[in-house]
Amino acid sequence: MEYKDYYKILGLKRDAGQDEIKKAFRRDARKYHPDINSDADAEARFKDVNEAYEVLKDPERRAAYDQLGKEPPQGQGGYRPPPDWDSGFAFSEGGPRDDEGFSDFFETLFRRGTGPAGDRRSGRGSDSHGRVEISIEDAYRGADRTLSLRSPVVGPDGSVRMQERAISVHVPKGVAQGQHIRLAGQGTPGMGGGAAGDLFLEVSFAPHPVYRPDGKDLYLDLPVTPWEAALGGHVIMPTPGGKVDLRIPKNARTGQKMRLKGKGLPGTPAGDIYATLKIVNPQVETEQARAYFERMAKEMPFDPRAHLGG
Repeated sequence: MEYKDYYKILGLKRDAGQDEIKKAFRRDARKYHPDINSDADAEARFKDVNEAYEVLKDPERRAAYDQLGKEPPQGQGGYRPPPDWDSGFAFSEGGPRDDEGFSDFFETLFRRGTGPAGDRRSGRGSDSHGRVEISIEDAYRGADRTLSLRSPVVGPDGSVRMQERAISVHVPKGVAQGQHIRLAGQGTPGMGGGAAGDLFLEVSFAPHPVYRPDGKDLYLDLPVTPWEAALGGHVIMPTPGGKVDLRIPKNARTGQKMRLKGKGLPGTPAGDIYATLKIVNPQVETEQARAYFERMAKEMPFDPRAHLGG
């Protein structure tokens, strides 16, 4: 995905005022309009100008976009916004229609897909959107959290400042990554006494030292000793719901997956836990340990490279 520098597209500095933004848009829209400009790239430039204006004219979108800072280095596969670029930030829905054909960059940042925009005709406030990061343990058991959200507010002089507010959030048991929590009436206030919109919080999981989530399932690497893998037996393994006794089959191998049905995130049905075995050799730091390995080498001839031939 290509990063879009909306300020550069309109030839603006990052502290440009609303009047400057409007003036730059009108200038470039006339310059690159396909009905006026017959250059091969005029239509593409015209679309970029419209997209840049759609973001920078809206204080909330502009404030959200500014959270990214300047363009970071391009990684393999193109630009990807940081996973927490809008964490703790709320902005309203609405804006361009689906048929206006904006770029993937715009779609990734601003298409939240969490419900209809506010009904302006009735005076209802628009819905707002943010992100909440929780632990896998929170998703497993449920939790109550107090969050601080930043929302852009337009001052009398047209400048945008960030305003913080604290909200209480109940994280339901079994919530999945990417799911949205709806807080009724916590969105943008309505006009003329109309009801406030809703706030939709997209759930993301904080990086975990043990588990890797995939939907309702959890994955982890489970270290085992060479003798546990060879002889089989029982090992104690952690899960978000507590420790369990896991049976290791005889002659287990590195990469082999063990499934614990129903031990993943709660739900109907509940997810599973998949433990990938990883055989870990002990450090040979004493003469006694070295003697054990030398004895195995003599009494248990084994060539793991025999299948390579030669």
